[in-house]
Amino acid sequence: MERSAVRLVLAVSLDGRLAPACGGAAQLGGEGDRYVLEQALAWSDAVLIGAGTLRTHRCTCLIHDEQLLNQRKRQGRPLQPTALVVSRHPDFCLEWPFFQQPIERHLLTSAQVQVEGFSSFHLLKSSWETTLVELAEWGFRRLVLLGGAALCGSLLEADQVDELQLTFSPRLLGGRFSWIPIDGFSVPNALSKPDAWTLLAADPLAGNELLVRYGRSRRKSSSMEIS
Repeated sequence: MERSAVRLVLAVSLDGRLAPACGGAAQLGGEGDRYVLEQALAWSDAVLIGAGTLRTHRCTCLIHDEQLLNQRKRQGRPLQPTALVVSRHPDFCLEWPFFQQPIERHLLTSAQVQVEGFSSFHLLKSSWETTLVELAEWGFRRLVLLGGAALCGSLLEADQVDELQLTFSPRLLGGRFSWIPIDGFSVPNALSKPDAWTLLAADPLAGNELLVRYGRSRRKSSSMEIS
């Protein structure tokens, strides 16, 4: 059965970091990155957010561009994609801005629990592929993956990421906060091959930033839309 298409969307430093060496939010990405991020959100049915990322930022990204909002309205879609928070130990504060944002919130977790602030929960299956098949059946056919590193790493280890959309910010941050885990991450052999990814776009953005998009090269045909 067909699974959800997954597009990983991140702004990173030139050395591939998400946050300063001391931790916390780096606030990477300028005006140009903001627009391409909103374009990706407009494409998606839902966004995947790791619990650590939610705890750090306490909110999620929204579409603000009027043309993109009108596009979704004409398509008969919700103005904002659904937020799918992935957490095995959901212990969030309802006072965070996330719980006041105009979005639908679902929880992906490993136990049958009802957590206040979420309209429903979905059980994580034994594999990401199985989970993504079920999410597609729920209507979440296009997913934007917003991090963090542990969540990105687990989906990459399972080879379930179909596109990388990275905005490089002209900064060097150093430290251990890479966009994939520094320790305990095993790159699948298929992803280390020279032809694993196909370049889709490389576009300069304002503020000396660079948008790079790579699509996963898969041998068998797929009907997933990643354009």
